Amino acid sequence: MTLTDAKATLKKVFGYDDFRPLQAEVIQQVYQRRDVLVLMPTGGGKSICYQVPALTLEGTAVVVSPFIALMKDQVEGLRGNGAAAAYINSMLDASQARNVEDDLLAGRIKLLYVSPEKLVSQSFQPLLKRLKISLFAIDEAHCISSWGHDFRPEYTQLKFLKEQFPEVPVIALTATADKLTRKDIAEQLQLREPTTFLASFDRPNLSLSVRPGQKRFEQIVDFLKKHPGQSGIIYCLARRTCSELSEKLNAKGFKTAFYHADMNHRERNQAQEDFINDRVPIICATIAFGMGIDKSNVRFIIHYNLPRNLEGYYQEIGRAGRDGLPAEALLFFSYQDVMTYRQMFEEGEASVEQKELKIAKLNRMFQFAEAPVCRRKTVLHYFGEAYEQNCNNCDVCKNPPRQFDGTVAAQKALSALLRLEEKTGINMLIDVLRGSQRREIFELGYDKVKTYGAGKEYSFEEWQFVLSQMLHHGLIEIAYDDKNCLKITDAGRAVLFSQQQVRLALPPKPEEKAAEKAATAAALRPPSRTQALRDELFERLVGLRRKIGQQQGVPPYLVFSDATLEEMAQKRPITDADMLYVSGVGERKLQLYGDAFIGEIRRFVREKTDEGINVPGSTYLLSWDMFKAGQSLDDIARQRDISPVTVVSHLATMYERGELVDIHTWASPEALDLVQGALHLFEEPYQLKDIFEHFNHRFTYEAIRFAIADAKRKKWKREA
Repeated sequence: MTLTDAKATLKKVFGYDDFRPLQAEVIQQVYQRRDVLVLMPTGGGKSICYQVPALTLEGTAVVVSPFIALMKDQVEGLRGNGAAAAYINSMLDASQARNVEDDLLAGRIKLLYVSPEKLVSQSFQPLLKRLKISLFAIDEAHCISSWGHDFRPEYTQLKFLKEQFPEVPVIALTATADKLTRKDIAEQLQLREPTTFLASFDRPNLSLSVRPGQKRFEQIVDFLKKHPGQSGIIYCLARRTCSELSEKLNAKGFKTAFYHADMNHRERNQAQEDFINDRVPIICATIAFGMGIDKSNVRFIIHYNLPRNLEGYYQEIGRAGRDGLPAEALLFFSYQDVMTYRQMFEEGEASVEQKELKIAKLNRMFQFAEAPVCRRKTVLHYFGEAYEQNCNNCDVCKNPPRQFDGTVAAQKALSALLRLEEKTGINMLIDVLRGSQRREIFELGYDKVKTYGAGKEYSFEEWQFVLSQMLHHGLIEIAYDDKNCLKITDAGRAVLFSQQQVRLALPPKPEEKAAEKAATAAALRPPSRTQALRDELFERLVGLRRKIGQQQGVPPYLVFSDATLEEMAQKRPITDADMLYVSGVGERKLQLYGDAFIGEIRRFVREKTDEGINVPGSTYLLSWDMFKAGQSLDDIARQRDISPVTVVSHLATMYERGELVDIHTWASPEALDLVQGALHLFEEPYQLKDIFEHFNHRFTYEAIRFAIADAKRKKWKREA
């Protein structure tokens, strides 16, 4: 297999012309039967990394997923694209499971989704050994690591895959794993010299904002008023908060549901199905909701409470804007959230080491919320990705704090940390910088280091503020596997040894903390006519998508994503050929839904034309409608005040794009053959006059135009 085969499958099955960054490189490694560790943000295209090779390689790919809802979604999506996929889990009865097994043994399934519990079970092993397996894909691979934020003991049994199937490539995929977790994933799965692909965790379409928790409800109401009808999730820490918030929002006129573990299975399933199928746009839920839901048109995520760690936060906000369109993430926080979590951790049954890890990551999350540093920069540095510029799409960048040259302060801290051999945490480092008289400092001999007392000009709280920013700027990092000691990064060494400048924010003044920023409602410009037409058509296509989803019993976003509908609304495809140029429309979806969406777009264009609105691209359709109604070329030309040659050009364009026209009315077989045989002598776009002169006026302009249209029609059919 080659990447040419992979790209052809990408277009034919999924409707995309090109791979996203790193996808092709991952697929190439799989073709070479190499183990791979893939880190891509939620919505970054991880599934394509194993779905495309699975569809092109001989045998069946086994995909391990912890979420039943995700299995169902992905299998339905693959089947909707014409791919042979199935799942085996508790949703199937014995008869259905046997049917899947029969299809597997007959080689009719290219992708099989199973849970880790099912994969390692004794009952499943005989079937697994009878299959020709093309690859193993381990989704949510961070669950295998005790250092990860969602550790699941059953994942640790997956190491048997390399023991029993040493030649089968394994792809481990995750959206949220720091350096320590990534290392642990490779070791736990016993991957053999794996190639690690770390995609950019940057999701530039996500706008990030953090606000103090005062008057959360009022702020949420204001936010929702600015996002009418949009789909979103509001995450709450307490189960009771979910139901109470939903009821209060419903009383304000919003359509919401709630989801938490105290509800029975039927109630939870109903809430989830209503949200997935766009019957309820907003859901108030605990963080258990959304895992394994591949809904692409979520436009916002609100955290009613502080998340417990940055991994969880980034995974949760990643559920918005998966289609690449703009989306918002709003986080509320208070110190009470921190105290609630600490109590939960301390009363839990985890080991002392795990409790300390959870508390350390919680503290880092709180520092993120308080930090006057570009939100995106902070998150990306946490995951080990360099990001030097400011994103200009977060609350800090839009309202930047006062800054000062913090190079000297940073160098003092880095120098002290280096002299302490990077064996201390934040509090001890501050005490050394400030020359503290604590007995422990003298016992450890820290009073003898050169930088002891070098930072007396700052208070303890001011040093906390400085060091927090240094963490977020990626100058230092916390080694969770080494007693939470601070370590200097390469960027920090550049500041210490290469005089790299550091700009830090000044602590906010007390009056700035207390004062609430006045709401500045900027008057929105009325949309242009082009944008208004696009928005109106988009809403009609959304309605059609919802109707088709209901009729077929599938979530609307599995029909087409918002991004695909946005492109349809912009390009207004009116033929099959036009539709295949829309990203996200493959052959199977064109076959299933093309007529319906093309028909809706044509109706829209005709209605706007009847209203006297000139819709770009409508002129071909109008001439075509009149021709189909039986009018002659001369009648069409006269009524439309255009020349008969122009009418012929319109018909030729419609024929080129797939409509049925008897072209021999204008072009004989001889004309078609000779003109098409000579096209290589001319450059596109073809000039009819040049071809007319080339043949010494032997063929009419109409014949030449249809010969060109016929050649283009044949070309796009070959490519399709």
